[in-house]
Amino acid sequence: MVFVGREDKQRIIEKFSKHISPAKVRFFTAVGIDFVPARREGVWYWDLDGKKLMDCHCNGGVFNLGHRHPEIVQTLKEAVEELDIGNHHLISEHRALLAEKLAEVMPGDINRVVFGVGGGEAVDFAIKLARGFTGKKKIVYARGGYHGHTGFALAAGDEKYRKPFEPLAPGFVEVPFGDADAVERTVDSDTAAVLFETIPATLGMPLPPEDYYSRVREICDEKGCLMIMDEVQTGLGRTGKMWGIEHYGVVPDVIVTAKGLSGGVYPVSATCFKGGLDDFMAENPFIHVSTFGGAEIGCVVAEKVLEITSRESFMENVRKMASLLSRELNAMRQEFDFVEEIRQKGLFIGIKMVEEGYGPLLSISCYHSGILAVYANNDTSVMQLLPPLIISDEHVGYISENLRRALEIASQRRDMVEMIKAML
Repeated sequence: MVFVGREDKQRIIEKFSKHISPAKVRFFTAVGIDFVPARREGVWYWDLDGKKLMDCHCNGGVFNLGHRHPEIVQTLKEAVEELDIGNHHLISEHRALLAEKLAEVMPGDINRVVFGVGGGEAVDFAIKLARGFTGKKKIVYARGGYHGHTGFALAAGDEKYRKPFEPLAPGFVEVPFGDADAVERTVDSDTAAVLFETIPATLGMPLPPEDYYSRVREICDEKGCLMIMDEVQTGLGRTGKMWGIEHYGVVPDVIVTAKGLSGGVYPVSATCFKGGLDDFMAENPFIHVSTFGGAEIGCVVAEKVLEITSRESFMENVRKMASLLSRELNAMRQEFDFVEEIRQKGLFIGIKMVEEGYGPLLSISCYHSGILAVYANNDTSVMQLLPPLIISDEHVGYISENLRRALEIASQRRDMVEMIKAML
């Protein structure tokens, strides 16, 4: 049975426009990116018309292990022979085994897990957990951050996402990211939790000060609130450590993971937290449920993801490729005057440019140079570069050669920046 390339590309685009999102089609057509993924394998995507791109977007980390990783695909095939989604009301062997594995790879004494389907749902539960445990209401989060499009997660996101749907849940207060003094001024006796992405991707990957999270930890301890880290994009080896927060030497109370946990083939997310935080649920263990959260097929896949990413050779490769890319990227920063800064932690990379609009311009230029990469939606002066964590020296060479070509194209098309800004 063939599942890709079954219809003419233009007919697919027309059907997508008619039944799903005409606005998306208009946008992608206007910027010359009418890419419709067909075949996908390893680090590569092929368009329905045959165009080949290296995937340096990875859907925010969904494809950390590349597309259709052979071990992941084989695990899924074997799971389907025996399992289905399962029943979320019942005790589950496979949820138990995945939870045990997550506890093993978590920092400190984080050893409890509640499963969901996506990152937004997992963040929602983290906030419910904080409010239920502390009996407090206030949630402090970073301006320009992004945690998903569900209820509580949306309330802790950038205004552009939440504004059309107000009024949202009350009690959410924003602070500038990386400003520990602002956190200290804002956290008070009614604060249930602070919630941050370790490095906020949609805000353009700004790196926090080295002492930022140690100060946040101290503030949380002093005020009796929880420290929640959203590791949906920075987790699972992306930064060269299993969890991004490990670079900063502190243990939060809650870690949220999703995207890459799926292996790119079956959605699953997890809210991982210290034991005792869910004691308030003892009287009603069904106070929070998720029908498809921790689907048993997905749990088996996620176990294999954790097995692969826990291998020392895997993490060594991430660090080695990050070092090779760092040299190339910093050389390009010196070469192109509109590149202001390379923001990098492992293979979590933001290319910061001189003004808004350059991120989309470079994304378009990358597309025409054989690389799929997207800009940071809450800071369009930044283009994100998230190659699969399985890249090799040869792939780094490809990225370097074609990214330099893209920068040359962007340099020649600076006149497009104002037009792009008007479209956003």
